[in-house]
Amino acid sequence: MKKIIFILVLLELTIFGGLYAKRKFYDPKHRLENARTEIKNGDLIFQTSLSGQSKAIQLATKSKYSHCGLIYKDGNDFYVFEAVQPVKRTPIDKWIARGQDEKYVIKRLKNADQVLTPAALTKMKQVGDQFNGKNYDLTFEWSDDKIYCSELIWKIYQRATGIEIGRLEKLSDFDLTNEAVKKKMKKRYGDKILMDELVISPVAIFDSELLKTVKSN
Repeated sequence: MKKIIFILVLLELTIFGGLYAKRKFYDPKHRLENARTEIKNGDLIFQTSLSGQSKAIQLATKSKYSHCGLIYKDGNDFYVFEAVQPVKRTPIDKWIARGQDEKYVIKRLKNADQVLTPAALTKMKQVGDQFNGKNYDLTFEWSDDKIYCSELIWKIYQRATGIEIGRLEKLSDFDLTNEAVKKKMKKRYGDKILMDELVISPVAIFDSELLKTVKSN
């Protein structure tokens, strides 16, 4: 009898231990807690968005990453400054939870220690404040009246530090042949597609040689 009880207790401890280990090492929130020690002000974060336009962006840019934001630390908390509707600051755990399978990649300037000084970060936040609360730009125009996610990152870095992360392209440089893309373009632009409009895509920033990956899950 004692042997049976011992086996049952051992089995229970094994199951509990397995569940704890699974939660500890595979739970997205726990992984994020571990990642906080690696995250710094000014880091860039990328994900596959679940928004209605995400698939069209992926097809047109040939990349799975369709949304990105700029990470800031406030006290002990991290936020993602992002262009959604409207431009706003979102707690990083909520931002990650919105993405496909809660997957994300965090990147950083290779020379961040030299560039992202306290003064530079203050300037970046000042530049960002000019966009805070603005509407999301559904037609990806290069004006400051409305703004989209990768445009927000690019302009903040360029205006605060002089660094251009990612190569600017024109709308005509993307693959607009897929039917899903055509349908979305027709809905947004009608018959007046701005093919010569300057555009910065999430993947152009993601692939920039100026960046290095610091966290990927």
